[in-house]
Amino acid sequence: MLELNKTSLYKSHVELNAKMVEFAGYLMPIQYSRGIQDEYMAVRKDVGVFDVSHMGVFSIKGENCDEFLNNILSNNITKLQNGKAMYTLLCNREGGVIDDLIIYRIHDEFILIVNASNKDKDLKWIIDNNLNEGIKINDISANTSLVAIQGPNSKSKIENALNIDLDLDFYSCIKIDSDYGNIFIARTGYTGELGFEILGDSSVINNIWNQLISNQTTPIGLAVRDILRIEMGYCLYGHEIDENINPLDARLGWVID
Repeated sequence: MLELNKTSLYKSHVELNAKMVEFAGYLMPIQYSRGIQDEYMAVRKDVGVFDVSHMGVFSIKGENCDEFLNNILSNNITKLQNGKAMYTLLCNREGGVIDDLIIYRIHDEFILIVNASNKDKDLKWIIDNNLNEGIKINDISANTSLVAIQGPNSKSKIENALNIDLDLDFYSCIKIDSDYGNIFIARTGYTGELGFEILGDSSVINNIWNQLISNQTTPIGLAVRDILRIEMGYCLYGHEIDENINPLDARLGWVID
């Protein structure tokens, strides 16, 4: 039997009485003891925190890496300014969707956050299509963790927990030297609510997660994450999009440039 991966927050999920299930090769919380309805209302009315550390995280740097990324991604990456994010697609040569992802730009570095189930094939496709030895493509997933804080009170909750002022426009990002260590914060999300993602070394993210939980932030599982994204009409890889579905059929023509 194949042994499932665990995120760095696995122990905390068990302590919070989460129901753990297999998802994309990981043991992930589908719901916690307070139940799906309570978790749903927390995100829609207050704030909730998700462990999304199973997602793939790639760092891409080097001369002309923006041109390289513009060649393999569906959106116009050359328009992406420092401190901004963009939703885009990685497509095969027939136009089918290998994956959908969000790309972030911090100065001359690009951060790609991809779906967990597609991480290996995404990385291989990106590397195989890179003909420039000066471009460095690094999979930093194993050394980092990622949490999403979503809901109308997410901004104030993060500011209080981390003792920072958080002033980000939608689809913007910033690196911060916080009291917990260096972190990357983006104002994006999968729920349709005001929300943020925090990426950092796993030890840093564990401390931030614990602080948020101790400050009465509701932990949210995969079941509610799926309900929230369906309500917003967001695509889920393997359902609305895959390698046999092109972006136009998935009504994603707006991310083709």
